[in-house]
Amino acid sequence: MIHPLLEDTIAAIATPSGVGAISIIRISGINSFMAADAIFEGKTKISEAHSHTVHYGKIVDSQKIVVDDVLLTNFRAPNSYTGEDIVEISCHGNPLIGQKILEILLDYGIRIAEPGEFTKRAFLNNRIDLAQAEAVMDVVASRSEASLRGARNQLDGLLSANVSNLRDPLLEILSFIELELDFAEEELEFMKRDELIYRIDRIIEKIDGLLNTYTFGRVIRDGVNVAIVGKPNVGKSSLLNYLLKESRAIVSSIPGTTRDIIREEISIDGILFKLFDTAGIRSAESLIESEGIKRSNEAIKNADLVLFINDVEQGFSDNLFDELKLITNQDRIIPVMNKSDLSTSNVVFDGICISALTGSGIPKLLEKLKTHALGSANYSEKSAIVSNIRHYRCLNSTKTALLNAIQSIKQKYSGEFIAVDLRSSIDLLGEIIGEVTSDDVLNNIFSKFCIGK
Repeated sequence: MIHPLLEDTIAAIATPSGVGAISIIRISGINSFMAADAIFEGKTKISEAHSHTVHYGKIVDSQKIVVDDVLLTNFRAPNSYTGEDIVEISCHGNPLIGQKILEILLDYGIRIAEPGEFTKRAFLNNRIDLAQAEAVMDVVASRSEASLRGARNQLDGLLSANVSNLRDPLLEILSFIELELDFAEEELEFMKRDELIYRIDRIIEKIDGLLNTYTFGRVIRDGVNVAIVGKPNVGKSSLLNYLLKESRAIVSSIPGTTRDIIREEISIDGILFKLFDTAGIRSAESLIESEGIKRSNEAIKNADLVLFINDVEQGFSDNLFDELKLITNQDRIIPVMNKSDLSTSNVVFDGICISALTGSGIPKLLEKLKTHALGSANYSEKSAIVSNIRHYRCLNSTKTALLNAIQSIKQKYSGEFIAVDLRSSIDLLGEIIGEVTSDDVLNNIFSKFCIGK
């Protein structure tokens, strides 16, 4: 059944802007087929065509002037992405053509879609829940294999199923409490309080299991910020160039060559690492170098991990290491000794020794980065992972509400107090999947989508 508020028909270009081989204009709503019949000339009327069929023809304007040769695909409600009648027009990828087709559609009362409105309609028409809707954006924005797999699992409903498995037993417990309230005068107890606490504790354990995945989930979704820091000329830029397999940063024997932050990305076993090559930290000799060092300190503060690069010629810098520990947590710092290829080296170092020239020790460094980023996480491909801060906060608040319910039970409060906390926990879980969601939350979520999705 189509949501009663969705009575208009929307359209947008669903492919990225710019010149390409093809461009796709998506139309969704009750007048999709009417509009298609008005502007499409082919062998078949779209309003009479079977669902999920493709038709060749021409798009014409109101004067019957041909705009472009196209392929038109139709999807009948409710078996479409939005749950409504959908038409997708595949035209040549000249932006002028796409815009012209949109302008023609406006003449037939079709409205330009708002950001994320197609996916919002899919949610409102119960094609997907809210967690799955958010996963659509994550699938589009994924920049690593791991983030894509995580988003795909969420889109397939893995997290939603886990949330429902938490919510259903809470609804059952609440029903017993509310039944007791209906027979308050008889002072009946339909569930022993020890049993009640036991059941709630089991649910809290499952919530903790999901909450514990958040650090891992954030890593696979957003990647890991890695600041490469050290004194001038220890080989920070050489290391960056080696990892990227290209000369991205200028390498020079002149101290202070790197003045600004250089940002690049690499993937290690599907995990995205965002590298920040910083200016060498020392006493600045110019305003420009001073600004570079200031930006280096900011990068260190914002980094998930810090590669502290030293070299065998200058030795390990204890003073700089102490300074770093004042800026960031020591657990985030990975000490590295570069230039291990120099045979004159007598430096004793029990950390990771590498050569940015020969590549010696680099595989061990990459493995160390991955281990630091993922910690002890050991989740399978089908594990439900929490990667969204909104979901994390809802789960955390759910746990708090359930702990309050247990406290009320132990203090022998009346059923009204227990029921309030149980209802709150159920509503909070409902916010994750969209069972209980305000318009402000929905608008905030879908406004972050691109137009056409």
